[in-house]
Amino acid sequence: MIKTAFKGSAFTIYSVSAGLLLGLPIFVIFVSFFSWDSAIWQHLSSTVLPKYITNSLILAFGVGFGATLLGTYLAWLIVNFQFYGRRLVQWLVLLPLAMPAYIIAYTYTGLLDFAGPVQTFIRETLGASAQGYWFPEVRSLSGAIILMSLVLYPYVYILARTAFSEQSQKYREVSELAGVSPTNHFLKVALPLARPAIMTGAALTMMEALADFGTVEYFGVSTFTTGIYRTWFGMGDVNAASQLSGFLCLFVFALIMLEKISRRDSQNYSSRQGESAKAKPVTGIVATLILFLCCLPVTFGFIIPFAQLASWAISYSDLSSLADYPEYAFNSAMLAGIGAVVIVGMALLFSYAKRLQPSKTVSGFIQFVSLGYALPGTVIAIGVLVPLGWLDIKLNIFTNAWFEMQPGLVFSGTIFALIFAYAIRFMSVALNNTEAGIQRIKPSMDEASIVLGDSPLQRLKRIHIPLLKASLLSASLLVFVDILKELPATLVLRPFNFNTLAVKAFELASDERLIDAALPSITIVLVGILPVILLTKTLDGIEKRHA
Repeated sequence: MIKTAFKGSAFTIYSVSAGLLLGLPIFVIFVSFFSWDSAIWQHLSSTVLPKYITNSLILAFGVGFGATLLGTYLAWLIVNFQFYGRRLVQWLVLLPLAMPAYIIAYTYTGLLDFAGPVQTFIRETLGASAQGYWFPEVRSLSGAIILMSLVLYPYVYILARTAFSEQSQKYREVSELAGVSPTNHFLKVALPLARPAIMTGAALTMMEALADFGTVEYFGVSTFTTGIYRTWFGMGDVNAASQLSGFLCLFVFALIMLEKISRRDSQNYSSRQGESAKAKPVTGIVATLILFLCCLPVTFGFIIPFAQLASWAISYSDLSSLADYPEYAFNSAMLAGIGAVVIVGMALLFSYAKRLQPSKTVSGFIQFVSLGYALPGTVIAIGVLVPLGWLDIKLNIFTNAWFEMQPGLVFSGTIFALIFAYAIRFMSVALNNTEAGIQRIKPSMDEASIVLGDSPLQRLKRIHIPLLKASLLSASLLVFVDILKELPATLVLRPFNFNTLAVKAFELASDERLIDAALPSITIVLVGILPVILLTKTLDGIEKRHA
């Protein structure tokens, strides 16, 4: 099979080689288990490991439940009811995607802490002392679950909305003829039909929760991601940190398997029969209630934190601390720009190799490199730094022996390490767009090019790239914004004295300088709105095709 794949073209060799390269960090992490230190693990298991496991599981399942609840009911209401403001709400409910979890954590901490405006108002209004009232603690595991659910529910909403919009009108008509109430129709017919899509969205939110670092670190919640960071930088034990990363990978892979099992019989839930269900017009109190329910998540997940960030940024008067803001913005844009070009270029070649040689080998390697999106940034950072650090050591030994010079950290101490980590983390985002675009190009175009004597490379340049401009642009935009928001991998792998907007916002918030963190935070959020607009147009197009 391997020989057959290699006979295809240079693109096949590229896909296999690049797949092996991008899979190297994961291989390195699991190889670390061969250097087991019983003393370290006895210490971890008797002190912090049980808390890491418990908190990580509670966080993942809590966020999965919360995001699924919000995303499913929003999708059902928006797809099935026509009410005043529905068109605007369809766009608004996606806005929390632009709000990274760590930024909403900073904002609500500033709002709800003892010295924040909410508790201050309560004390002034009630005349209560500090000990005279109870107020929930936002910096807690439950606080992290609630806030992360508010920004991650769009993952479930997008998939559930597509699933509900594809359901046939016939199912509703049969339920009405059988005297089934709308609630029972939702619970017994519509929900089971949409279950595979909803479970996929739930699995994505759980993986995002397991991958989160900024929120749990800021809230002081001990999870695997914070444990990996502390073991590495606190204990100085890269090997133990790698092994913790390996255990976290097992959790993530288990989630991926559960999600695949949930979709195993998805063909039995096919609902594309006849005309899609039409939205039912509602008015009066019912329409007002639906509008209120649809606006609740976006109000708490985007509007309130965005308004607070804007207020902090506008009212901030210490302009001297903003002198370095252009540098942070430039660093972020540079990383995101380089990363987008490299990742989308690699994704295009992957997708094209699959089109030229649709063998199991090529498809398998492409699926393998797509798994990086499910891995936490801290895990990828360790997997990248270990082999690149080894490579730097060998390079310095070689140059010192032959040229009596040491170039230093050429790979692990430069933005090369960051771009490598971003490629692993966000390759799936780019591949989803490039593969979808290439599939829309008719095979007859390739056949005509072959008849004209074009080589595969000429065919790519003359036919596929011009036809894929929209897909490549959308992929670049999504990757650009994802890199801009990425915190843990950037925090670990950045060169010395190199800050980005995300890292600086995290550092300022960690120093309790929340108002100082407002400008870099709101910059990230504003740029993050761009893919939300793109996604809204895409969803509208899908619904029109099924109408």
